[in-house]
Amino acid sequence: IWEGKPTKNPRYLQLRPDVAKPQDKYLAQLGSRLYRKIPADAPVNFPVAAVIGGRRNNPPDELNGMKIRPLCVFNPIHFQELPELFMDYVCSVTGKSPSTTGAGSEGALTKGPFNAIHACADLNNCMTSMILTGYGGFSSAAGWIGPEFKVEHDISMIIPELWCRMKPHEREPEHMIATGMLERVEDFEFEGRTIPANRLGWRITDKFVRKYLGRMFDNPSVVFPERMLKPELQDEAVFADGVENLVEAERKAALNYFKDGAIHNACPPLKIVLHVMAYGHYKGKSIDDPELRAQFTRGALIQSDWYRQRLEIKQERDIALTKRNIKSLSDFLNKKGYEMECERLQISEKLEKAKKDLAAISSPDYIIELEGTLGADPINGGYPIEDESEDLN
Repeated sequence: IWEGKPTKNPRYLQLRPDVAKPQDKYLAQLGSRLYRKIPADAPVNFPVAAVIGGRRNNPPDELNGMKIRPLCVFNPIHFQELPELFMDYVCSVTGKSPSTTGAGSEGALTKGPFNAIHACADLNNCMTSMILTGYGGFSSAAGWIGPEFKVEHDISMIIPELWCRMKPHEREPEHMIATGMLERVEDFEFEGRTIPANRLGWRITDKFVRKYLGRMFDNPSVVFPERMLKPELQDEAVFADGVENLVEAERKAALNYFKDGAIHNACPPLKIVLHVMAYGHYKGKSIDDPELRAQFTRGALIQSDWYRQRLEIKQERDIALTKRNIKSLSDFLNKKGYEMECERLQISEKLEKAKKDLAAISSPDYIIELEGTLGADPINGGYPIEDESEDLN
């Protein structure tokens, strides 16, 4: 309760349970220690097993006389493969929210004051990281699911409880698809228009609800009925308009990368995504083309020239940094009157280590050691372009 009425942003006022209830935290750690058979003198680590995004959805609405189109087209949990996921990331679209001025593209990637360099650098790094690690692009719905179900942040808040009740292999999207826990959202015809609903990726099914959410709820199908799992059943016109609203917002966001020339700074997989967002195809191929989708695999990335470029840039920057460190250590070591301080800080030893590091970093073998890592983005240097005409529609 805030100022006498329920707040629209309960998460901002939530007490940290680990601080508010330290006994619960202690018992949870103790239980994990006993279950894992961890010795009393060893730490109990809780690695991050999943990073699941949240999306703000809204039904049709009006703000200051202006109509707000719907975005409530997602069911409680969706999985998107990297091409579709990055269309959402690039656009950063949001519905009407008490935290923002209204619907539209918002988020750190879309705000200059939060990001002094172009978004391509962050997106390239994110894309590379997710391809290398085989990231599963899950997201949960906040706000509304269809025009009937107002869920606020309830779904997002139960995700940790749900995910920790699932075994590692059960969290893998490939396993969920193979066992019918996820279903593909398909394009459909509505009033003579093709609605590109496949942009939404995959969504959880009643089978997922019964098996996994049944570990939390006595009667999960009542909490998550079919009309929630399939928002188009609530109002097909609202669903169709919501999908088209999303696709139009993605197109507008992507076109900016062509207008300001930033497309040349996009790594090849991101370039494919931007082309499809802006023009619906890449070199005449749809995003469903197997050749294009293969570019989002770890094998293709490791063998690519653009990834090799990232590793070479990383090596160059590591060499430059180590040389600066050597100069700084040498300058400090040669300062008169600082002999005792140099001895206390072991500057001579650190200088020797830096020189050994430089020799190792300068070796051709260092590139091999870097394979599988993020490397470094050229930022404004761009990536190799096979054909200059490929950036023109």
